[in-house]
Amino acid sequence: MDHDAYQTLRVSQKDGVARATIDNPPINVLSVAVMTELRHLLTTLAGDGAVRVIVFDSADPDFFLAHVDMTATPEALAGLMADLPDGVNVFQALGEQLRHQPQVTIVKLAGKARGGGAEFVAAADLAFAAIGRAGLGQIEALMGIVPGGGATQYLTERIGRNRALEVVLGAELFDAETAERYGWVNRAVPASELDEFVDRLAGNIAALPDGVVAAAKHAIVPSEHVEGLARENDAWAGLVFRPGTAQLMGAGLANGAQTRDGEQDLEGLFRGLAA
Repeated sequence: MDHDAYQTLRVSQKDGVARATIDNPPINVLSVAVMTELRHLLTTLAGDGAVRVIVFDSADPDFFLAHVDMTATPEALAGLMADLPDGVNVFQALGEQLRHQPQVTIVKLAGKARGGGAEFVAAADLAFAAIGRAGLGQIEALMGIVPGGGATQYLTERIGRNRALEVVLGAELFDAETAERYGWVNRAVPASELDEFVDRLAGNIAALPDGVVAAAKHAIVPSEHVEGLARENDAWAGLVFRPGTAQLMGAGLANGAQTRDGEQDLEGLFRGLAA
């Protein structure tokens, strides 16, 4: 495996654990390049029997995956769209691949993840969030759309329908402790202990006797959301191409979205546009 082949990921591998650090300055947007490389990495590792665990973290202390790149065009997405599994859109494809990965996937969340970034967290097998630093939110409603990368299904499964509606329609940023209480992440961990905690867990899982990880993942399967993902895609597609949606996103970008300052309170930025 050529770890140097990636431009937006730093990849390493040791003792059965692969580590993928997302590094896409200035704020780790989920760009076409990041999605392409994440899907390539997952495909490559799926056939690597020496890897039992994949840990995802970020090179940016403030952002894990900010959200989908608002400047991405259909033309830029064409490469990913040409290689889609049946029944999912380009954004859902990443989440579904992550959910069905043969290795145990762990997100080490020490910064913010909104929109598609939060969907990536929900698609992973396990997620651990740093108290006082991590943030999770589905901000799409403030842009005039609904989540289109799996969140409506993954969140309903994880936290229940009522809380999923709160997350999607409330469009707030949730802290680590609330996310843990809701079941969005496995555990909220003191920020100073997050690295050690995740490293120990990943190492313990990777060191299990042969066959145990594969057997557990065979027995504890992810729910299938074929119909739900189709409904989500229909709901998202019915909103994303409206002129008002483009105007909202354009205004957001003009007022600081996808800049480090603007992304600190992206919810407030978009609510301010309607004031």
